[in-house]
Amino acid sequence: MKKNFLLAAAIIIGFISFSFISKETLKDEKPTNQVEYKVITSVESIVPNGLGRSRLISSNVDRDYSEFTTEQTEDDNSRNKSKRKDIRVKDFEETKLLNFYNLGGIRFQNIVANDAVVASKLTAMGNEGWELVFVSSSSESDAGKDDGQGIFVTRYIFKRNL
Repeated sequence: MKKNFLLAAAIIIGFISFSFISKETLKDEKPTNQVEYKVITSVESIVPNGLGRSRLISSNVDRDYSEFTTEQTEDDNSRNKSKRKDIRVKDFEETKLLNFYNLGGIRFQNIVANDAVVASKLTAMGNEGWELVFVSSSSESDAGKDDGQGIFVTRYIFKRNL
């Protein structure tokens, strides 16, 4: 009985000591909730006759949204005076993609080729520690009588721990 009591006491003391050690160790570690996000966008032309341009693009520079943000209130509803030239990014990565259409109509080989290029980029991002967390797609087209314009846009949103 005395052995059981001593064993139980040793286990309890061990747990208490471990909890203090763990707390001290965690103080020196970086918080794991800090993340960064990156957006990769594919723009694929759905213009007839292959006249459009298709690209996979991503920024090589960071922008701080707060530099271009104003807050509107009932007392102060002045407009945002951010300059477009300050927001614009000229340092970006651009990968050529093929258009969905050529002179013969829809070109399935082009779509598959684009899929292979996009998959390669997604794989590279994953190998760099980025996790794909969200994908958003949409298309835009007038679709009127003489429609000659349209794009298919997909945004791939990644995150990784800092």
